[in-house]
Amino acid sequence: MKTVLPRQKNKHRTLCTLFVLFGFLALSVDPAFGVGHQISSETLSIWEAVIFGIVEGLTEFLPISSTGHLLATKEILNVGQTELTETAIDSYIVSIQIGAIFAVAFLYRQRLMQMILGIRGKSAEGKQMLSSLIAAFIPTAVIGLAAADFVKDKLYALWPVAVAWIAGGICILVVERRDAISTSGKKLEELTPQRALLIGLVQALALWPGVSRSLVTILAALFVGLTLKAAVEFSFLLGFITLSAATIFELGTDGQTVIDSFGYATPLIGLCVAFIAAVLSVRFMVDWLEKKSFAVFGYYRIAVGIIAVTLLSAGYF
Repeated sequence: MKTVLPRQKNKHRTLCTLFVLFGFLALSVDPAFGVGHQISSETLSIWEAVIFGIVEGLTEFLPISSTGHLLATKEILNVGQTELTETAIDSYIVSIQIGAIFAVAFLYRQRLMQMILGIRGKSAEGKQMLSSLIAAFIPTAVIGLAAADFVKDKLYALWPVAVAWIAGGICILVVERRDAISTSGKKLEELTPQRALLIGLVQALALWPGVSRSLVTILAALFVGLTLKAAVEFSFLLGFITLSAATIFELGTDGQTVIDSFGYATPLIGLCVAFIAAVLSVRFMVDWLEKKSFAVFGYYRIAVGIIAVTLLSAGYF
């Protein structure tokens, strides 16, 4: 019989508790909950929010593009058919990242605490990591603010996503064939702000939906000399900062539209589901890359991209 360690029991108990709490919430709330707000005639149902949460949580930290999958999900569910609800659902696609943000905070709480100690002058390694993360975040913040309207107006569609899926898949397979992914290299604590700045510049490519923020940051981190484990960890921690900033910006811009269209409770359910799914996804990603090939994500991206192109060409979307 397999022995379950106390620490594993605690982790399982935590996840089970979250599932139970979510279940009670899903069964007890009105999807149009939100006192004082007029709800649009086209609401977001609980189960649509659950689907969006699952898609966001499972894909956010895998190198397959969460935004691309969420935009595809939006089209499949036929959500956002009026101008108001389309603005609301596009904003929700960004703000649902809150669930993934909390997942990183939960899983990498020791690293975050180390950086807090670095701010207080009690951890040199924590200070170094924080400096590198800030350096990597700045280019994306500047470019993202400048290109925000263009990205939403021109790139939030399935054709740009499909092209990016295929291009990213080919990139993964090329990197795998050249054996550029290695377990040797520098540790996360050894990353300098100058090299982190390069990762941040590459991360800006992920403003194009379908590219995948985790994909480009992991590849860039490998390029500047980090080990695969350190590259994945840096990508997740950088995501914590980048996604937090993007969500704050989005909620400040169109957050009220989300509430007016869908209420409070239903979007919140999606966030809870995204958190649970993201915790599972991050653990899967780390375990997979330690033992198996990165190429499976490349083949997946190319296959999904080809399917999307075929359906778009046939006029299904």
